[in-house]
Amino acid sequence: MTDFPIDPISSVPVKYWHKVDHDRIQCDLCPRFCKLHDGQRGLCFVRGRLGDTLVLTTYGRSSGFCIDPIEKKPLNHFLPGSPVFSFGTAGCNLACRYCQNWDISKSREFDTLADQATPEMIANAAKAHHSRSVAYTYNDPVIFHEYAIDVAKACRAVDIKSVAVTAGYVCSEPRAEFYQYMDAANVDLKAFTERFYHKLTGGHLQAVLDTLQYIKHETNVWLEITTLLIPGENDSEQELNELSQWVMDKLGPNVPLHFSAFHPDYKMLDIPPTPIATLVRARDIAMKNGLRYVYTGNVHDKSGSSTYCHQCGNILIGRDWYVLSDWNLTDDGHCMQCGTACAGVFDGPAGEWGEKRQPVRLGGYSTV
Repeated sequence: MTDFPIDPISSVPVKYWHKVDHDRIQCDLCPRFCKLHDGQRGLCFVRGRLGDTLVLTTYGRSSGFCIDPIEKKPLNHFLPGSPVFSFGTAGCNLACRYCQNWDISKSREFDTLADQATPEMIANAAKAHHSRSVAYTYNDPVIFHEYAIDVAKACRAVDIKSVAVTAGYVCSEPRAEFYQYMDAANVDLKAFTERFYHKLTGGHLQAVLDTLQYIKHETNVWLEITTLLIPGENDSEQELNELSQWVMDKLGPNVPLHFSAFHPDYKMLDIPPTPIATLVRARDIAMKNGLRYVYTGNVHDKSGSSTYCHQCGNILIGRDWYVLSDWNLTDDGHCMQCGTACAGVFDGPAGEWGEKRQPVRLGGYSTV
């Protein structure tokens, strides 16, 4: 918790909190359950106590706007090749020592850097730039819960999908509300041990596993998972076997799993980058455990980033980084060679956005 000043003019009241004693209130959005005195912010930095209520200090503000390939989220089975309008705010409710976006997620200068962006402005900008979806990314949309939901509502009004890129660290009631408005999610399953979560993120594994099962079994949200492999921390054969077997047993064979390469950053500059051989080994283990769609990420590996038919082995979607090469799917997602369905959300032919990254100006504010 911190006593960094809270501006009452730019803050909006939120729900998911309760009083715990005569001078503290508890935030009930995520399993951290920050208990706050007046004027204090939670660990996420963007939710804090102002008087006798909890407020969000980043509603209507963004750290930047950019059109990305949907595969960068990463989502390989959700409208492949399409452009996604991406934005985030600042702060995070985990404390990952290796954070790859620490300049945004750990920002404490946000109030002087961001400009206004209403939900309608974002939805209309996505529509104007021919994006099929909006991604809540760069930092975790869990902490700007109310803003993300309002943007998603505005997007639905103009037929734009919503994509959550999240660590899945959220309590059950706000989780249920949030995923009513999402169409796809990539959840960061950071490891498969409580030791890792406690030591390197300040969180707990079970809450994330609960979110994964909730999304898969109680919503219609398209789900993919990413695990960043850090040498010596979460890349052992035993852990990779247990993780992929859990995904198979609890979520099923059709949930895509992405193994991504770590690079030294933030407070873990002494750890070397992940060798590509580690990613290939992880992919092999997961596929031997029955998962049909397993990918390598953050490295150049055409074979490991492409999609194959689990029935006949035909290449369905070839990928070279974020550029689609081969495309052997029908418009509704069936293998052109044997007719087997490929799990995912497909709507017509492949998009042609490619690897472009296009910054967008919105409301006079330049972007990431």
